[in-house]
Amino acid sequence: MTTPQTLDADAVSAALDADGFAVVPGVLDEAEVKAARERLWATVEESERRGVPTHVPGLDPNASNVRVFNLVDLDALFGRLLEHPVADAIAGRLLGEDYVVSNITANIARPGSGSMALHSDQALVHEGPWTQPWSLNVIWCLDDAYGDNGATLYVPGSHRYQTRDELPADLGDRLVPFEAAAGSTVVMEGRLWHTSGANITEDKDRPLVFAYYTRSFVRPQFNFTAALRPEVTEKLSKTMRYRLGLNRILNKPPEGVVMRRP
Repeated sequence: MTTPQTLDADAVSAALDADGFAVVPGVLDEAEVKAARERLWATVEESERRGVPTHVPGLDPNASNVRVFNLVDLDALFGRLLEHPVADAIAGRLLGEDYVVSNITANIARPGSGSMALHSDQALVHEGPWTQPWSLNVIWCLDDAYGDNGATLYVPGSHRYQTRDELPADLGDRLVPFEAAAGSTVVMEGRLWHTSGANITEDKDRPLVFAYYTRSFVRPQFNFTAALRPEVTEKLSKTMRYRLGLNRILNKPPEGVVMRRP
Protein backbone atom coordinates (compact mmCIF):
# COMPACT_ATOMS: atom_id res chain seq x y z
CA MET A 1 0.00 0.00 0.00
CA THR A 2 1.08 3.56 -0.70
CA THR A 3 0.44 5.86 2.25
CA PRO A 4 1.58 9.43 2.94
CA GLN A 5 4.41 7.88 4.96
CA THR A 6 5.56 5.52 2.19
CA LEU A 7 4.91 7.84 -0.77
CA ASP A 8 8.14 8.61 -2.60
CA ALA A 9 7.30 12.21 -3.53
CA ASP A 10 10.73 12.75 -5.07
CA ALA A 11 10.21 9.81 -7.43
CA VAL A 12 6.74 11.05 -8.42
CA SER A 13 8.11 14.54 -9.06
CA ALA A 14 10.97 13.14 -11.12
CA ALA A 15 8.57 11.02 -13.21
CA LEU A 16 6.28 14.00 -13.80
CA ASP A 17 9.25 16.06 -14.95
CA ALA A 18 10.66 13.32 -17.19
CA ASP A 19 7.49 11.68 -18.52
CA GLY A 20 4.56 13.97 -17.65
CA PHE A 21 2.91 11.25 -15.56
CA ALA A 22 3.49 8.81 -12.73
CA VAL A 23 1.67 5.67 -11.59
CA VAL A 24 1.31 5.42 -7.81
CA PRO A 25 0.26 1.85 -6.95
CA GLY A 26 -1.88 0.61 -4.09
CA VAL A 27 -3.34 3.87 -2.80
CA LEU A 28 -6.69 2.13 -2.20
CA ASP A 29 -6.99 -1.43 -0.96
CA GLU A 30 -9.29 -4.04 -2.51
CA ALA A 31 -12.20 -3.31 -0.18
CA GLU A 32 -11.93 0.44 -0.75
CA VAL A 33 -11.86 -0.05 -4.52
CA LYS A 34 -14.94 -2.28 -4.43
CA ALA A 35 -16.86 0.20 -2.28
CA ALA A 36 -15.87 3.18 -4.44
CA ARG A 37 -16.83 1.35 -7.63
CA GLU A 38 -20.27 0.41 -6.25
CA ARG A 39 -20.90 3.92 -5.01
CA LEU A 40 -19.81 5.38 -8.33
CA TRP A 41 -22.48 3.37 -10.12
CA ALA A 42 -24.98 4.68 -7.56
CA THR A 43 -24.00 8.25 -8.49
CA VAL A 44 -24.75 7.45 -12.14
CA GLU A 45 -28.31 6.54 -11.16
CA GLU A 46 -28.68 9.55 -8.87
CA SER A 47 -27.35 11.96 -11.48
CA GLU A 48 -29.88 10.68 -14.01
CA ARG A 49 -32.64 10.87 -11.38
CA ARG A 50 -31.75 14.55 -10.83
CA GLY A 51 -32.07 15.17 -14.54
CA VAL A 52 -28.34 15.50 -15.25
CA PRO A 53 -27.44 13.25 -18.20
CA THR A 54 -24.41 11.01 -17.95
CA HIS A 55 -23.71 11.10 -21.68
CA VAL A 56 -22.50 14.36 -23.21
CA PRO A 57 -22.97 14.48 -27.00
CA GLY A 58 -20.14 16.39 -28.62
CA LEU A 59 -17.73 15.37 -25.88
CA ASP A 60 -17.96 11.60 -26.30
CA PRO A 61 -18.98 9.65 -29.42
CA ASN A 62 -21.70 7.47 -27.88
CA ALA A 63 -23.63 6.62 -24.71
CA SER A 64 -21.15 3.88 -23.78
CA ASN A 65 -19.01 6.75 -22.47
CA VAL A 66 -20.55 7.47 -19.06
CA ARG A 67 -19.61 10.70 -17.31
CA VAL A 68 -20.64 11.85 -13.84
CA PHE A 69 -20.28 15.43 -12.63
CA ASN A 70 -20.78 17.05 -9.22
CA LEU A 71 -19.42 13.99 -7.44
CA VAL A 72 -18.78 15.91 -4.22
CA ASP A 73 -22.52 16.55 -3.91
CA LEU A 74 -23.59 13.09 -5.03
CA ASP A 75 -21.49 11.13 -2.51
CA ALA A 76 -19.16 12.37 0.24
CA LEU A 77 -16.75 9.52 -0.55
CA PHE A 78 -15.53 11.42 -3.61
CA GLY A 79 -14.99 14.56 -1.60
CA ARG A 80 -12.74 12.51 0.64
CA LEU A 81 -10.81 11.28 -2.39
CA LEU A 82 -10.22 14.92 -3.34
CA GLU A 83 -8.41 15.55 -0.07
CA HIS A 84 -6.82 12.10 0.24
CA PRO A 85 -3.41 12.63 1.89
CA VAL A 86 -1.52 11.03 -1.01
CA ALA A 87 -3.29 13.21 -3.60
CA ASP A 88 -2.84 16.28 -1.40
CA ALA A 89 0.89 15.64 -1.03
CA ILE A 90 1.36 15.27 -4.78
CA ALA A 91 -0.77 18.28 -5.73
CA GLY A 92 0.90 20.46 -3.12
CA ARG A 93 4.35 19.41 -4.29
CA LEU A 94 3.70 20.26 -7.96
CA LEU A 95 1.29 23.20 -7.70
CA GLY A 96 2.03 24.74 -4.30
CA GLU A 97 0.14 24.37 -1.05
CA ASP A 98 -2.43 26.96 -2.15
CA TYR A 99 -3.65 24.81 -5.08
CA VAL A 100 -7.38 24.70 -5.78
CA VAL A 101 -9.78 22.04 -7.02
CA SER A 102 -10.92 22.70 -10.56
CA ASN A 103 -13.19 19.68 -10.96
CA ILE A 104 -13.80 16.05 -10.05
CA THR A 105 -15.59 13.81 -12.54
CA ALA A 106 -16.00 10.16 -13.40
CA ASN A 107 -15.40 8.70 -16.84
CA ILE A 108 -16.63 5.13 -17.23
CA ALA A 109 -15.70 3.54 -20.54
CA ARG A 110 -18.17 0.75 -21.18
CA PRO A 111 -17.69 -1.84 -23.97
CA GLY A 112 -18.15 -0.07 -27.28
CA SER A 113 -17.11 3.35 -26.03
CA GLY A 114 -14.89 5.53 -28.20
CA SER A 115 -12.28 8.25 -27.79
CA MET A 116 -12.87 11.94 -27.22
CA ALA A 117 -10.77 14.67 -28.88
CA LEU A 118 -7.02 14.71 -28.26
CA HIS A 119 -6.12 17.60 -25.94
CA SER A 120 -4.00 18.89 -23.08
CA ASP A 121 -5.89 20.30 -20.10
CA GLN A 122 -3.60 23.31 -19.84
CA ALA A 123 -3.98 24.17 -23.52
CA LEU A 124 -7.75 24.40 -23.00
CA VAL A 125 -7.37 27.41 -20.71
CA HIS A 126 -4.15 29.05 -21.92
CA GLU A 127 -2.87 29.46 -25.48
CA GLY A 128 0.73 29.26 -24.36
CA PRO A 129 3.58 29.22 -24.14
CA TRP A 130 3.24 26.35 -21.66
CA THR A 131 6.50 26.75 -19.79
CA GLN A 132 5.49 25.17 -16.47
CA PRO A 133 2.70 22.95 -15.14
CA TRP A 134 -0.34 24.84 -13.90
CA SER A 135 -2.58 21.82 -13.41
CA LEU A 136 -2.61 18.17 -12.45
CA ASN A 137 -4.98 15.20 -12.69
CA VAL A 138 -4.97 12.49 -10.05
CA ILE A 139 -6.81 9.64 -11.75
CA TRP A 140 -8.29 7.03 -9.42
CA CYS A 141 -8.42 3.57 -11.03
CA LEU A 142 -11.46 1.70 -9.74
CA ASP A 143 -10.67 -1.28 -11.97
CA ASP A 144 -7.57 -2.37 -13.85
CA ALA A 145 -6.92 0.07 -16.70
CA TYR A 146 -5.27 -1.22 -19.88
CA GLY A 147 -5.40 -0.61 -23.60
CA ASP A 148 -8.30 -2.86 -24.58
CA ASN A 149 -10.72 -1.61 -21.90
CA GLY A 150 -10.23 2.06 -22.73
CA ALA A 151 -7.35 3.23 -20.56
CA THR A 152 -6.47 6.88 -21.03
CA LEU A 153 -4.15 7.35 -24.02
CA TYR A 154 -1.27 9.82 -23.88
CA VAL A 155 1.53 11.08 -26.11
CA PRO A 156 4.90 10.36 -24.45
CA GLY A 157 6.95 13.50 -23.88
CA SER A 158 4.21 15.83 -25.08
CA HIS A 159 4.32 17.86 -21.84
CA ARG A 160 7.48 19.45 -23.27
CA TYR A 161 5.68 21.14 -26.16
CA GLN A 162 5.35 24.83 -25.34
CA THR A 163 3.19 26.05 -28.24
CA ARG A 164 0.70 24.61 -30.75
CA ASP A 165 3.25 25.23 -33.50
CA GLU A 166 5.49 22.61 -31.90
CA LEU A 167 2.84 19.88 -32.04
CA PRO A 168 3.78 17.26 -34.66
CA ALA A 169 1.36 16.48 -37.47
CA ASP A 170 1.27 12.83 -36.38
CA LEU A 171 0.48 13.59 -32.72
CA GLY A 172 -2.48 11.21 -32.68
CA ASP A 173 -0.39 8.38 -34.09
CA ARG A 174 1.92 8.53 -31.07
CA LEU A 175 -0.73 7.71 -28.46
CA VAL A 176 -0.08 4.86 -26.01
CA PRO A 177 -2.22 3.70 -23.06
CA PHE A 178 -1.61 4.17 -19.38
CA GLU A 179 -1.66 0.82 -17.62
CA ALA A 180 -2.44 0.69 -13.91
CA ALA A 181 -3.98 -1.79 -11.49
CA ALA A 182 -7.18 -1.16 -9.57
CA GLY A 183 -6.42 0.93 -6.47
CA SER A 184 -3.64 2.86 -8.20
CA THR A 185 -3.62 6.52 -9.12
CA VAL A 186 -2.25 7.81 -12.39
CA VAL A 187 -0.86 11.30 -11.82
CA MET A 188 -0.84 13.33 -15.02
CA GLU A 189 0.43 16.89 -15.31
CA GLY A 190 -1.69 19.38 -17.21
CA ARG A 191 0.52 19.84 -20.27
CA LEU A 192 0.46 16.18 -21.32
CA TRP A 193 -1.59 15.59 -24.48
CA HIS A 194 -4.09 12.76 -24.01
CA THR A 195 -7.54 11.37 -24.75
CA SER A 196 -9.88 8.67 -23.52
CA GLY A 197 -9.29 5.22 -24.96
CA ALA A 198 -11.82 3.09 -26.83
CA ASN A 199 -13.12 0.07 -24.91
CA ILE A 200 -12.97 -2.84 -27.35
CA THR A 201 -13.68 -5.57 -24.77
CA GLU A 202 -16.97 -7.46 -24.69
CA ASP A 203 -17.75 -7.14 -21.00
CA LYS A 204 -15.12 -5.10 -19.10
CA ASP A 205 -15.93 -1.61 -17.82
CA ARG A 206 -13.18 0.91 -17.16
CA PRO A 207 -14.24 3.26 -14.32
CA LEU A 208 -11.91 6.18 -13.57
CA VAL A 209 -12.35 9.19 -11.31
CA PHE A 210 -10.49 12.34 -12.36
CA ALA A 211 -9.56 14.75 -9.56
CA TYR A 212 -8.33 17.88 -11.32
CA TYR A 213 -6.24 20.44 -9.41
CA THR A 214 -4.76 23.76 -10.58
CA ARG A 215 -2.63 26.64 -9.49
CA SER A 216 -4.69 29.12 -7.51
CA PHE A 217 -4.91 31.72 -10.30
CA VAL A 218 -6.50 29.37 -12.86
CA ARG A 219 -10.28 29.65 -13.22
CA PRO A 220 -11.94 26.35 -12.18
CA GLN A 221 -13.86 24.20 -14.65
CA PHE A 222 -16.73 23.61 -12.22
CA ASN A 223 -18.72 26.09 -10.13
CA PHE A 224 -18.95 24.35 -6.77
CA THR A 225 -20.59 27.40 -5.20
CA ALA A 226 -23.60 26.98 -7.49
CA ALA A 227 -23.62 23.17 -7.50
CA LEU A 228 -23.21 22.05 -3.89
CA ARG A 229 -26.17 21.84 -1.54
CA PRO A 230 -25.89 23.63 1.85
CA GLU A 231 -26.06 20.33 3.72
CA VAL A 232 -22.93 19.26 1.83
CA THR A 233 -20.91 22.47 2.20
CA GLU A 234 -21.56 22.72 5.94
CA LYS A 235 -19.68 19.45 6.47
CA LEU A 236 -16.55 20.50 4.57
CA SER A 237 -13.31 21.45 6.28
CA LYS A 238 -11.97 25.00 6.09
CA THR A 239 -9.23 23.86 3.76
CA MET A 240 -11.66 22.11 1.41
CA ARG A 241 -13.95 25.16 1.40
CA TYR A 242 -10.96 27.18 0.21
CA ARG A 243 -9.97 24.62 -2.42
CA LEU A 244 -13.53 24.49 -3.81
CA GLY A 245 -13.86 28.28 -3.96
CA LEU A 246 -16.66 28.53 -1.41
CA ASN A 247 -15.30 31.43 0.64
CA ARG A 248 -16.33 35.05 0.03
CA ILE A 249 -12.67 35.93 -0.65
CA LEU A 250 -11.23 33.45 -3.11
CA ASN A 251 -7.51 34.26 -3.07
CA LYS A 252 -6.97 33.98 0.68
CA PRO A 253 -6.07 30.45 1.75
CA PRO A 254 -6.83 29.25 5.28
CA GLU A 255 -4.33 29.61 8.08
CA GLY A 256 -1.41 27.23 7.62
CA VAL A 257 -1.65 27.07 3.83
CA VAL A 258 1.22 28.98 2.20
CA MET A 259 0.59 31.01 -0.93
CA ARG A 260 2.86 29.99 -3.80
CA ARG A 261 4.41 32.94 -5.61
CA PRO A 262 5.02 32.79 -9.39
